[in-house]
Amino acid sequence: MPLGDAAAYAEFSETLDLEVNEVLQRLAATLRVRQLPWIRDLVPALGGLALHFDLSHPALPASPLEAAAALVQEGLDKPISRRAVAGRLVEVPVCYDPVLGVDLEEVAQKTRLPPQEVVRRHAAGEHRVLMVGFSPGQPYIGGLDAKLSLPRRAEPRTRVPAGAVAIANAQTAIYSFETPGGWHVIGRTPQVLFDPMRAPPSLFAPGDRVKFIPITLAEYQRSK
Repeated sequence: MPLGDAAAYAEFSETLDLEVNEVLQRLAATLRVRQLPWIRDLVPALGGLALHFDLSHPALPASPLEAAAALVQEGLDKPISRRAVAGRLVEVPVCYDPVLGVDLEEVAQKTRLPPQEVVRRHAAGEHRVLMVGFSPGQPYIGGLDAKLSLPRRAEPRTRVPAGAVAIANAQTAIYSFETPGGWHVIGRTPQVLFDPMRAPPSLFAPGDRVKFIPITLAEYQRSK
């Protein structure tokens, strides 16, 4: 389908499906390898892929929407290997102290788990970045323990600080800037998620593996 006048969006799922998302990561990587000059960017989302066109490029097809559909089909027919798109392992220090994890006690009550068990479950295992968006550099991360899955807050906050680590449904998000938000904040990281002077500017990319590392409040304050 058209996405404005300079992009197309191919949607494969309206709900979060980790298997579909993995296929999308491979599809985006497959098309990037081709380095088509009229494609400005390829942006995987939770259940779809956006292809952004360079409308001024002489190689732009007469019907870019049809050309984009053909590209997507070719990428699905001959996808890049899973090994080729294995993301980096990004270790994220997180302070789960209730001073910063302002919803930790509420999450513990709703899940009927002690707060320390909420922390243990959240930090256990590896998670994976499903997409980056909403704010520059903000990751949506899959792999949340099913016991911690809660709906979004009934009343969103008008201000959630940068670095806030929050959960909702089957995902974790880390706020890259201070913005409104309706997820349950269970901790905060001292890491800067987006810095336009850094290369690359975003700490995370789709497909990256994520490991949360619990730190104390004192360690968090020293890192700031």
